[in-house]
Amino acid sequence: MENGMVEALQLLVVGMLTVFLILLIVIYLGKGLIALVNRFAPAEQVPQKKMAVMSSGASAVDAQTKAIIAAAVNQLTGGKGQVKKIEKV
Repeated sequence: MENGMVEALQLLVVGMLTVFLILLIVIYLGKGLIALVNRFAPAEQVPQKKMAVMSSGASAVDAQTKAIIAAAVNQLTGGKGQVKKIEKV
C-alpha cells in the first residue's frame, strides 16, 4: 500500500511539473510571436476623423442630434429632465 502511494505522489509531481513547463513554453513562445509580429508587420493606420470645434472647445453637435437627444431625455424623465450640455466622447 505504501509503495503505491509513493508512486502515485511521484506521478503527481512529475505530471504537474510537466504541465507547468509546457505552459511556460507556450507563454514565452506567445510573447516571442507577438514581438516578431510587432517588429515586422506594419502598424495599421487608422484615419483620424475631423471634428468641427466650437469656440468653447466642445465638439459641434448638429441640431438634429440635439433635438433627438433632448426628445429622448424628455421621454425618459417624463418631462422633468433637461439637457444642459452635450459632449462627444
